[in-house]
Amino acid sequence: MQNLLNELKQLLLQDERCVAEGQLLKNKVVELALSIDAQLIKLLLKNKSIKKHFFTDIDGVLVFDKIKFQHFISNKEFLPDSYTAFKNKIGLANENSDYLSESREVVIAWPYKDCVLEGGQTKEDQKRDEIFWNETLAPDEIDRLLAPKVFTSFKKYDNRGEHLLKGNEKIDFTTENLIIRGNNLLALHSLVERFPSGVKLIYIDPPYNTGNDEFRYNDNFNHSTWLSFMKNRLEVARRMLKSDGVIVIQIDERELAYVKICADEVFGRDHFLIQVNWQRTTQRSVLGQGATPIINIMEYLLFYVKDISYKDKALVKTQKLIPSSDKMYNQYNLQLVSEGTRKLHKTIEHNGQDIKIYKHKDFILKSIPSKERTENRYIELFETIVRKDSQQQESSLEQVVINSIEKNDTLSSVERVLKQGKHKGELKKSLYMNDNVIYYLKEYGQVVDGKILRTVDMNNIWLDNEISSAGIADEGGVKLKRGKKPEELIKRIIEVSGCSKNDLILDFHLGSGTTASVAHKLGIRYIGVEQLDYGNNDSIARIKNVIKGDSSGISKAVNWQGGGSFVHCELMEWNELYVSQIKKAKTSKELLVLWDEMQSKAFISYKVNPQIINDNITDFKDLSLADQKKFLIEVLDKNQLYVNYSEINDKEYGVSETDKKLNRQFYGEA
Repeated sequence: MQNLLNELKQLLLQDERCVAEGQLLKNKVVELALSIDAQLIKLLLKNKSIKKHFFTDIDGVLVFDKIKFQHFISNKEFLPDSYTAFKNKIGLANENSDYLSESREVVIAWPYKDCVLEGGQTKEDQKRDEIFWNETLAPDEIDRLLAPKVFTSFKKYDNRGEHLLKGNEKIDFTTENLIIRGNNLLALHSLVERFPSGVKLIYIDPPYNTGNDEFRYNDNFNHSTWLSFMKNRLEVARRMLKSDGVIVIQIDERELAYVKICADEVFGRDHFLIQVNWQRTTQRSVLGQGATPIINIMEYLLFYVKDISYKDKALVKTQKLIPSSDKMYNQYNLQLVSEGTRKLHKTIEHNGQDIKIYKHKDFILKSIPSKERTENRYIELFETIVRKDSQQQESSLEQVVINSIEKNDTLSSVERVLKQGKHKGELKKSLYMNDNVIYYLKEYGQVVDGKILRTVDMNNIWLDNEISSAGIADEGGVKLKRGKKPEELIKRIIEVSGCSKNDLILDFHLGSGTTASVAHKLGIRYIGVEQLDYGNNDSIARIKNVIKGDSSGISKAVNWQGGGSFVHCELMEWNELYVSQIKKAKTSKELLVLWDEMQSKAFISYKVNPQIINDNITDFKDLSLADQKKFLIEVLDKNQLYVNYSEINDKEYGVSETDKKLNRQFYGEA
């Protein structure tokens, strides 16, 4: 092959169109080949080896295989840079390109979350010239990579604070909330062992592949690598879904069409439920909209169901609130004559709550001028005591309301309106509790923050005035610039997907923890996976705030008072330890010390002979610091990033007795 490469280079140097300043232009060569340029074809046919390799004789006609030629030219061994030349010299193999549908490759890392940092730079001041660790493993390179892993650093958080687990406690991982730190692909392959077909809802907000650093982690992927990255994770995520489980993928327009096709392949095209378009803002300045003439204000949610037999009932038929145009409702109010004169009419049980209904003779209507007390405008308000804010089933409560109205001259018109509304549609049925008062609204609406919102059937356009990203910077007491989603958005997704308190929600791109926070407040069990530690703005910090009674986001709407718990653990690192040290190194000298240690303690790729690297260490020193880091990460065996559960008793890894006990509990073996 090397002879063919050299012969092709010498041949192409004869074509002036393919040369600039003495160097061959790869892109120009590919362009000419794909257009079947006659001059290039004649040139290639001059060389017997090249003619034999790229041309096929069919009944006396030579056919040029331009795709094979393109792949050959695109190979990194053809005109390599200094870094690639060094890799070739020490025998490190290169990747091949395949179509996504045919590829079984695994992408185990992603930009920013596993990028190699330039020496002396911080995550905040890095720009697009970062060196990324986006390694792709071919099928024959994957042997132990996806095996279940050992977990470590188990901690439990509740309203008493943080508690290190000692292994003596009996932890039921099938009922506990769980946050895992580590590579999400490898964490998923461990979780699927414990929770196969056990998840009702998966929501992910993955890297959007924008090439924009302002998303806190740079997500500028090579397009095909990004799609392989998504496919790897969607395939194992599908195995975790229940039969009626739903996955929701949030994305923007750059990769929308492509991830839709990828998800169609993984879940089945007929398993697609709906695409929701969310108007995240009305402002140009939010989330990388740029300076295009047409303002980009949308993001998209793709809903899929695992089992097609549940397609018609996977999503709960529901409604949404939109602003009402009738300002007159805000004028209606009902006040107590006095606390001492209230008389309880009856108590009813509804949706597990005791609702107390009081007779009308104990109230007076106020702020409704006599001339406006018409049948079309009367709204009956009455005092109630309930444990939490709740939308009631209107049909079951309407008759209770009517029966609770005493027949007298003052309120008889209200009774008539209620009864007539049931038949004539003049007064639609809706109950809403706000500040211990249930409002009975003509327009089937709700009072939210002093505003009347009308309830309508939900469609796939979710507007900014329903769910806005404005003002969410401090939700949960953490800040994650442009990487957060509104709690109200996640709440609606959970409700639409029909999750109940007996279900399990998974988010393996957890970020600042919005999904986990909303699930926690709703009393629904969750699992979150995140690799990057955001420090004070991390998901751990956020959910700790939730346990303490965080009042932001959806807290008021669901009457959140705090409480609950979650368990946090990490994938036990091995080669990943060296990845972290390589990233942090600031000098070539530090890297050389690390290389010496790696040879004795780390798992080195089978492709690499360390002695050959040592024999060419001068060439290694001539590389830039960034390329030195990139190379040392590349020579590590990615099958050994974390400790496999099957080797938990191997003394070499030093797994503690506490971790052994807790891992057995996690995998259901104790």
